[in-house]
Amino acid sequence: MVTTNAPVVMLLGYAAWAILLILTILAWRGLEILRGHRKMNEFPGGTEHGSSAYWRLNRAHANTVENLPIVIALVVAGMHQHATGGAFDRAALVALVARVVQTAAHVSSGSAPAVTMRFTAFATQYVCFVVMLVQILRSL
Repeated sequence: MVTTNAPVVMLLGYAAWAILLILTILAWRGLEILRGHRKMNEFPGGTEHGSSAYWRLNRAHANTVENLPIVIALVVAGMHQHATGGAFDRAALVALVARVVQTAAHVSSGSAPAVTMRFTAFATQYVCFVVMLVQILRSL
C-alpha cells in the first residue's frame, strides 16, 4: 500500500516541468516567427541556434526529458515494491525541487555561479535517485 502521494507528485511534476519547458520553447519560436525574425524552418534540430538563453532553454528541456525515464522507473518500481514512504518520498520530492532549481540555473545564465548551482542541483537529483533505488532494492 502506498502511504503518500510523493512519488506520484514527483512523476507528474517532472512531466509537467517538461511540458512547461516545451511550451516556453514553442512560444519563443512562435514570437520569432510572428516578428519576422525567423521562418518556420529555421529551427534545426540538435544544432545550436538562436540566442544563448534560447539554446540553454532548449538544453534544459532536453535534459529534463532525458531524466524522465529514470524517474518513471524509480516511481513505478517503488510503488510496485511498496518501497514508498519515509526516505523514498523525501528523496522523490527533493529530486523534483532540484530539477526545477537545475533548470532555473541553466536557463538563467552560463556564468560560473549558475553552472555551479546547476551542477549541485544535478548531483542532488542523482543522490536522491540512488536513495530511491536503495529503498527499492531493500524491499525485494
